[in-house]
Order: sequence, then structure tokens, then C-alpha cells
Amino acid sequence: MSLVELIAQADERGLAASGLACLDRCVPLLGGDDEVLRPLWANLAAGGDPAEWGGLLEQARSKLGVAEIVDDEDIEDEAALLARRMLAAAPAVRSAAEARIWADACSVASLQIHRLLDPAEDDASSAAALPQALNSVRADGAPATGRTAGMSPLVAAELRRQVNVLELLAGHGVGGLRRALEVSTEGRRVLRAVVSRRARGKG
Repeated sequence: MSLVELIAQADERGLAASGLACLDRCVPLLGGDDEVLRPLWANLAAGGDPAEWGGLLEQARSKLGVAEIVDDEDIEDEAALLARRMLAAAPAVRSAAEARIWADACSVASLQIHRLLDPAEDDASSAAALPQALNSVRADGAPATGRTAGMSPLVAAELRRQVNVLELLAGHGVGGLRRALEVSTEGRRVLRAVVSRRARGKG
């Protein structure tokens, strides 16, 4: 199934994990450490209390300095702004309806972030290819219709990770969380390296 189809069919835990994974991979843009979102991952595991989600979310926002939705003028870096909005928009209640809206928004925002940060991106071709790619990529990363050919490497890898996370949760339920976290951790390391290189280039 395509990424759009996977989001449409995911349950509440899968949707929350999908949005959280996108946000987790973008933590380097927020200045957070690798463990800042771990309590939210633990909340999605077996035995996690959905009622505690909102409180854990506020703790994460406090640690990352995101207490409310930010405006364009609050930050100059577009990629970081998108990451902050992703965290600010996270639902306080773990419900399928709200999680689906968040997961969908996080998917698009994370792909856009990776497009902005990809050193191979030098024109608008990747941006134009994003909507088609969302409907065409397979879980193994191969384009179902050839439409991901215009994707830059960083964006294509992020697209594969998003599909992988949703399929893990769809296929294994709560048992897929550990692997989903590993997929997200791998993506966060890649993005942290990209952010570090970009910072050195600006310095």
C-alpha cells in the first residue's frame, strides 16, 4: 500500500507512532537530545496509559522550548519552524481522529524538512514530486509507478521510513513499536549529521 493508504487504514496506536516517529527524526532541529521523546514512545507500549499522553507531551514541549504554536517571525530557519509546528500541533488526547490529522500533517512536514535540508536539492523538482510519491512508493523503497524518480536521496529515505513504521504497526501492533523506534532512531542520526554539516558550512 502507499503511504496515504497506510495512514488511512492505521489504528490509533499506529497513527500516534507515525506522527511521533516523524517528530523524533526531526528532534535535531529542535536542539533536543535523543531521549527527549522516549516517554511518549513508552506511553504507546503495552500497559501505557493513554490518559498520561497529554502530560508527557507537555513535558516534551517544555524541554524543547515549545510551549505554543510558533509564528513565522519567531524563527528564521524554515525547517526548524516546521519541526516546532509539528510538536506544537501534537494532540493532547490520544484518539484515532486527532492522531490521524496529526500523522498526516507530520508526514508532509517531515518530507518537506528533509527536502529543505537535502544538499542534493537544488530546484523545485522534489517539491513537485512529493504528492505523487506519497501515493506511489512501496515499503521496500521501490517506486510503484516510477514517480519517486525525482526525489532527492534524503527525501526518498524519509519516505521509506514513514512507510516502514506504519507497516510495522499494521503488521505487528504493539509488538512493532521497538522496530519502529529503531527505524526512527536511524533516521534521526542521519538528520543530525545533515544538520551538523549544514551548521559547519554556515560557520
